[in-house]
Amino acid sequence: MRVLIVQHDHVSPPGPVAERFAQRGFEVVETVVVPPEHFAEPNVHFDFPDPAEFAAIVPMGAPWGAWDDDTIGNWLGPEIEWLRQADRESVPVLGICFGGQLLARAHGGSVGRAPRPEIGWAAVWSDRPDIVSAGPWFQFHYDRWAVPPGAVEIARNSLASQAFTLRRNLAVQFHPEITPSSLMGWMDNGGRSLIEADGQDPDVLHGHLLAEQEAVAMRAHDLVDAFLDRVAVDA
Repeated sequence: MRVLIVQHDHVSPPGPVAERFAQRGFEVVETVVVPPEHFAEPNVHFDFPDPAEFAAIVPMGAPWGAWDDDTIGNWLGPEIEWLRQADRESVPVLGICFGGQLLARAHGGSVGRAPRPEIGWAAVWSDRPDIVSAGPWFQFHYDRWAVPPGAVEIARNSLASQAFTLRRNLAVQFHPEITPSSLMGWMDNGGRSLIEADGQDPDVLHGHLLAEQEAVAMRAHDLVDAFLDRVAVDA
């Protein structure tokens, strides 16, 4: 029983999300779409494996837009079609942030710029706290999705839709996988200036995450459990 975790860049490890899959008996397979040497020019070619080889798939976040075909179209379009194939073959998919936006595009929704970025901690209004709790969840995104036809939005806040389910797919807009080290990786690759431009202190944000890391990991574990037990089982 294997789960494929798709990291779109080299500084977005799956953290406690992968940890919980392993605890649940999965062999965790990780792959990186854009390697470090292509981070500045990310329009690489990537061969996605047969989704039927995996019991679940987790497409992760990315610093690029899920709408930006000009910048990452060589692999963006193929990944969207790959997620459609996974759905046709009933392979459960947990899409995280950018990965959730890809699910929206794959199934007839759309993705575009939000009125403002959402960076840092946010609670969500959840209709299904048994799947997605109120949080708080860590956010780092500039875009938002329109919920696909037939999907059920299960969480939101005043800025953006935060989660939806569609068959065996669960999309979340936030970052359950965040750790202090992964946030530092983001900050070292352009994120620090983005946080400062949002009027926040990056070091305080990092310190807050450091203080909350155990609670963050527990929420990530609960989310993976809910995905496996309540979403992945529904055909």
